[in-house]
Amino acid sequence: MRVVELSNHPGDMLDDASRRRVAAEKHVLSVYEDELIRYRARVQTIKVKRDRARAQHHWGTWLRLAFAGWKEKRGVPRPPIPAAGHTDLEEKIMAGIEGEQQVAAELGRALDDDWTLLRGYRNRRGEIDHLLLGPRGLFAIEVKNLNATVHVDGDRWRADKYDNYGNLVEQRPIADRKGRSPSAQLNEPADDLERFLRERGHPVTVQRVVILAHRRSRIGTAKNLTVRVGTSAGYLLTLINSPSGQQPLTGKQGSEIRRLISRDHAFHDKQRHDKRRAGPRPHR
Repeated sequence: MRVVELSNHPGDMLDDASRRRVAAEKHVLSVYEDELIRYRARVQTIKVKRDRARAQHHWGTWLRLAFAGWKEKRGVPRPPIPAAGHTDLEEKIMAGIEGEQQVAAELGRALDDDWTLLRGYRNRRGEIDHLLLGPRGLFAIEVKNLNATVHVDGDRWRADKYDNYGNLVEQRPIADRKGRSPSAQLNEPADDLERFLRERGHPVTVQRVVILAHRRSRIGTAKNLTVRVGTSAGYLLTLINSPSGQQPLTGKQGSEIRRLISRDHAFHDKQRHDKRRAGPRPHR
């Protein structure tokens, strides 16, 4: 299987999260150092005034300043506690990267060079982790590395997490930063890609699959599905080898579709970078 990396959005997110963590740690250390400088200045000022009062035999003033110095020394700023490691956000992103790499590796071991895995495709509706293109069609793949039992009802997804004794300890919706479930997160850019290819003479159906890659992922209730859901890359390989009712793609068709996908991604990626460089528009 050939691999084409269009972008590495998870890697970029991890780098950004790591930079923000390091910047936050530096800011906390800078604040501490500033407080320590001000603290030492206050202690030194009190010491100078106390010694002057003693030299002038102003014992009342000396006693007051001695007490003030003792009190000030008790308020020495505490150094910041070093971070214990990666933030929760970094851990979450790394888990996602691990899941994507695991799926890509399993597909690579099973598929020959008639198949191409395009990683990190993006259009105006969002990003797709993997696009798998080959003789049996085009598959859009969203990977979730969730240690949970996942329940699906249409575009409503929920993760139930259990402890080692089978007790439910957490229950939460599964959604991205825009509030989209994995199915909506996959369907929106897949619909747009399908339209883009159809308008350019390739009416191929984009088959949508969400893979729950964590070894402890389980599927609970699943109804009104808008995508296919499986717990391993093996599930996707089963779909590939099953009759789909679609016309097989020739090598020439596959090459043209791959070229169009790369072109579409490059167009939207450039637009995104241009918007970032331009910054927010001023209010009128």
